[in-house]
Amino acid sequence: MYNPPHFAISDTEWMHDFIMRNPFATIATVIDGAVHFAYAPLVLDRETAPLGTMYFHLARNNPIASLADGAVVKVGIMGSHAYISPDWYDTPDQVPTWNYAAVEGSGRVQRLDEEESVTYLTRLSAEQEAYLAPKDAWSPDRLQPGRLKQLLLGIVWFRVPLDTLEGKAKLSQNRSQTDIGNVIAALRESGDDAGAAVAAAMQILSVR
Repeated sequence: MYNPPHFAISDTEWMHDFIMRNPFATIATVIDGAVHFAYAPLVLDRETAPLGTMYFHLARNNPIASLADGAVVKVGIMGSHAYISPDWYDTPDQVPTWNYAAVEGSGRVQRLDEEESVTYLTRLSAEQEAYLAPKDAWSPDRLQPGRLKQLLLGIVWFRVPLDTLEGKAKLSQNRSQTDIGNVIAALRESGDDAGAAVAAAMQILSVR
Protein backbone atom coordinates (compact mmCIF):
# COMPACT_ATOMS: atom_id res chain seq x y z
CA MET A 1 0.00 0.00 0.00
CA TYR A 2 1.02 3.62 -0.36
CA ASN A 3 2.13 4.36 3.19
CA PRO A 4 3.76 7.72 4.06
CA PRO A 5 5.98 7.51 7.17
CA HIS A 6 3.67 9.58 9.40
CA PHE A 7 0.81 7.10 8.79
CA ALA A 8 2.82 3.84 8.75
CA ILE A 9 2.41 1.26 11.54
CA SER A 10 5.15 -1.33 12.04
CA ASP A 11 4.05 -2.65 15.45
CA THR A 12 3.10 -6.30 14.86
CA GLU A 13 1.02 -6.48 18.05
CA TRP A 14 -1.01 -3.44 16.92
CA MET A 15 -1.61 -5.06 13.54
CA HIS A 16 -2.61 -8.39 15.08
CA ASP A 17 -5.05 -6.63 17.43
CA PHE A 18 -6.47 -4.74 14.45
CA ILE A 19 -7.04 -7.98 12.52
CA MET A 20 -8.77 -9.56 15.53
CA ARG A 21 -11.11 -6.56 15.74
CA ASN A 22 -11.74 -6.55 11.98
CA PRO A 23 -11.57 -10.23 10.93
CA PHE A 24 -12.98 -9.87 7.43
CA ALA A 25 -10.58 -9.52 4.52
CA THR A 26 -10.26 -8.84 0.83
CA ILE A 27 -8.14 -11.58 -0.77
CA ALA A 28 -6.36 -10.70 -4.01
CA THR A 29 -4.30 -12.80 -6.40
CA VAL A 30 -3.43 -13.07 -10.08
CA ILE A 31 -4.83 -15.97 -12.12
CA ASP A 32 -3.96 -16.25 -15.82
CA GLY A 33 -2.87 -12.61 -15.90
CA ALA A 34 -6.08 -11.24 -14.35
CA VAL A 35 -6.47 -9.88 -10.82
CA HIS A 36 -9.10 -11.74 -8.81
CA PHE A 37 -10.67 -10.68 -5.51
CA ALA A 38 -12.54 -12.61 -2.85
CA TYR A 39 -13.95 -11.71 0.56
CA ALA A 40 -13.59 -13.95 3.57
CA PRO A 41 -13.53 -14.08 7.38
CA LEU A 42 -10.13 -14.68 8.97
CA VAL A 43 -8.64 -16.71 11.75
CA LEU A 44 -5.26 -15.41 12.95
CA ASP A 45 -2.53 -17.38 14.69
CA ARG A 46 -0.32 -14.74 16.27
CA GLU A 47 2.49 -17.04 17.41
CA THR A 48 3.23 -18.93 14.20
CA ALA A 49 5.81 -17.56 11.77
CA PRO A 50 7.52 -14.24 12.51
CA LEU A 51 4.50 -12.19 11.43
CA GLY A 52 1.71 -14.67 12.17
CA THR A 53 -0.44 -16.94 10.02
CA MET A 54 -3.86 -16.23 8.53
CA TYR A 55 -6.51 -18.83 7.74
CA PHE A 56 -9.49 -18.31 5.45
CA HIS A 57 -11.98 -20.35 3.46
CA LEU A 58 -13.75 -19.85 0.14
CA ALA A 59 -16.54 -21.54 -1.77
CA ARG A 60 -15.01 -24.32 -3.82
CA ASN A 61 -16.39 -22.78 -7.04
CA ASN A 62 -14.60 -19.48 -6.40
CA PRO A 63 -11.70 -19.17 -8.90
CA ILE A 64 -9.30 -18.32 -6.08
CA ALA A 65 -10.17 -21.62 -4.39
CA SER A 66 -8.33 -23.40 -7.22
CA LEU A 67 -4.96 -21.97 -6.13
CA ALA A 68 -2.23 -24.54 -5.64
CA ASP A 69 0.18 -24.59 -2.72
CA GLY A 70 2.75 -21.83 -3.08
CA ALA A 71 0.56 -19.32 -4.91
CA VAL A 72 0.94 -15.76 -3.64
CA VAL A 73 -2.03 -13.87 -2.23
CA LYS A 74 -2.43 -10.38 -0.82
CA VAL A 75 -4.78 -9.88 2.10
CA GLY A 76 -6.28 -6.48 2.93
CA ILE A 77 -8.23 -5.68 6.09
CA MET A 78 -10.12 -2.40 6.38
CA GLY A 79 -11.26 -0.84 9.64
CA SER A 80 -13.66 2.02 10.28
CA HIS A 81 -13.36 5.02 7.97
CA ALA A 82 -14.92 8.46 7.70
CA TYR A 83 -15.09 11.52 5.46
CA ILE A 84 -13.31 14.55 6.93
CA SER A 85 -14.69 17.99 6.03
CA PRO A 86 -12.24 20.91 5.74
CA ASP A 87 -14.86 22.99 7.55
CA TRP A 88 -13.79 21.21 10.73
CA TYR A 89 -10.22 22.54 10.53
CA ASP A 90 -8.97 25.69 12.19
CA THR A 91 -6.35 25.84 9.43
CA PRO A 92 -7.75 27.71 6.38
CA ASP A 93 -7.67 26.76 2.68
CA GLN A 94 -7.77 22.99 3.10
CA VAL A 95 -9.55 20.26 1.13
CA PRO A 96 -11.65 17.22 2.13
CA THR A 97 -9.98 13.93 2.96
CA TRP A 98 -10.81 10.52 4.38
CA ASN A 99 -9.52 9.02 7.64
CA TYR A 100 -9.12 5.26 7.99
CA ALA A 101 -6.97 2.41 9.24
CA ALA A 102 -5.96 -0.71 7.33
CA VAL A 103 -3.62 -3.68 7.47
CA GLU A 104 -2.19 -5.49 4.48
CA GLY A 105 -0.28 -8.76 4.35
CA SER A 106 0.98 -11.27 1.83
CA GLY A 107 2.15 -14.85 1.74
CA ARG A 108 2.01 -18.17 -0.09
CA VAL A 109 -1.09 -20.29 0.39
CA GLN A 110 -1.16 -23.83 1.73
CA ARG A 111 -4.34 -25.85 1.23
CA LEU A 112 -5.72 -27.53 4.36
CA ASP A 113 -6.91 -31.12 4.62
CA GLU A 114 -10.31 -32.04 6.05
CA GLU A 115 -9.13 -32.42 9.65
CA GLU A 116 -7.38 -29.04 9.62
CA SER A 117 -10.43 -27.46 7.99
CA VAL A 118 -12.66 -28.68 10.82
CA THR A 119 -10.19 -27.30 13.37
CA TYR A 120 -10.26 -23.81 11.92
CA LEU A 121 -13.97 -23.78 11.15
CA THR A 122 -14.54 -24.64 14.82
CA ARG A 123 -12.15 -21.91 15.92
CA LEU A 124 -13.70 -19.30 13.61
CA SER A 125 -17.21 -19.99 14.89
CA ALA A 126 -16.03 -20.03 18.52
CA GLU A 127 -14.30 -16.65 18.18
CA GLN A 128 -17.33 -15.01 16.58
CA GLU A 129 -19.95 -16.70 18.76
CA ALA A 130 -18.13 -15.32 21.83
CA TYR A 131 -19.27 -11.83 20.79
CA LEU A 132 -22.89 -12.99 20.97
CA ALA A 133 -22.81 -14.05 24.62
CA PRO A 134 -24.84 -14.82 26.65
CA LYS A 135 -26.33 -16.75 23.71
CA ASP A 136 -25.37 -20.43 23.82
CA ALA A 137 -22.46 -20.70 21.41
CA TRP A 138 -23.05 -22.56 18.17
CA SER A 139 -20.42 -25.12 17.18
CA PRO A 140 -20.09 -27.72 14.40
CA ASP A 141 -20.94 -30.39 17.00
CA ARG A 142 -24.58 -29.34 16.61
CA LEU A 143 -24.72 -30.67 13.05
CA GLN A 144 -26.20 -34.06 12.29
CA PRO A 145 -23.64 -36.86 11.74
CA GLY A 146 -22.22 -36.63 8.25
CA ARG A 147 -23.61 -33.15 7.61
CA LEU A 148 -20.32 -31.38 8.37
CA LYS A 149 -18.44 -33.68 6.01
CA GLN A 150 -21.02 -32.91 3.32
CA LEU A 151 -20.74 -29.15 3.84
CA LEU A 152 -16.94 -29.25 3.77
CA LEU A 153 -17.13 -30.53 0.20
CA GLY A 154 -18.34 -27.06 -0.82
CA ILE A 155 -15.47 -25.03 0.67
CA VAL A 156 -11.67 -24.90 0.61
CA TRP A 157 -9.58 -23.74 3.56
CA PHE A 158 -6.18 -22.08 3.19
CA ARG A 159 -3.28 -21.29 5.49
CA VAL A 160 -1.13 -18.22 4.73
CA PRO A 161 2.11 -17.85 6.73
CA LEU A 162 2.72 -14.13 6.38
CA ASP A 163 5.84 -12.96 4.56
CA THR A 164 4.84 -9.29 4.85
CA LEU A 165 2.55 -7.35 7.17
CA GLU A 166 2.12 -3.59 7.28
CA GLY A 167 -0.33 -1.25 8.89
CA LYS A 168 -1.58 2.22 8.05
CA ALA A 169 -3.49 4.59 10.30
CA LYS A 170 -4.36 7.74 8.38
CA LEU A 171 -5.87 9.61 11.30
CA SER A 172 -4.86 13.26 10.84
CA GLN A 173 -1.36 12.83 12.33
CA ASN A 174 -0.17 15.44 9.82
CA ARG A 175 -2.59 18.05 11.22
CA SER A 176 -2.24 20.51 14.10
CA GLN A 177 -3.49 19.50 17.54
CA THR A 178 -6.30 22.04 17.17
CA ASP A 179 -7.39 20.55 13.86
CA ILE A 180 -7.23 17.03 15.32
CA GLY A 181 -9.36 18.05 18.28
CA ASN A 182 -11.91 19.70 16.01
CA VAL A 183 -12.17 16.61 13.80
CA ILE A 184 -12.60 14.30 16.81
CA ALA A 185 -15.39 16.50 18.16
CA ALA A 186 -17.15 16.72 14.78
CA LEU A 187 -17.01 12.96 14.23
CA ARG A 188 -18.41 12.31 17.69
CA GLU A 189 -21.25 14.73 17.04
CA SER A 190 -22.07 13.16 13.66
CA GLY A 191 -24.07 10.33 15.22
CA ASP A 192 -22.42 7.86 12.84
CA ASP A 193 -20.97 4.66 14.32
CA ALA A 194 -18.05 4.57 11.89
CA GLY A 195 -17.28 8.23 12.57
CA ALA A 196 -17.33 7.60 16.31
CA ALA A 197 -14.93 4.67 15.86
CA VAL A 198 -12.54 6.84 13.83
CA ALA A 199 -12.75 9.57 16.48
CA ALA A 200 -11.88 7.04 19.19
CA ALA A 201 -8.86 5.83 17.21
CA MET A 202 -7.74 9.42 16.66
CA GLN A 203 -8.06 10.13 20.38
CA ILE A 204 -5.85 7.16 21.24
CA LEU A 205 -3.16 8.31 18.82
CA SER A 206 -3.31 11.92 19.99
CA VAL A 207 -2.53 11.03 23.61
CA ARG A 208 0.42 8.73 22.85
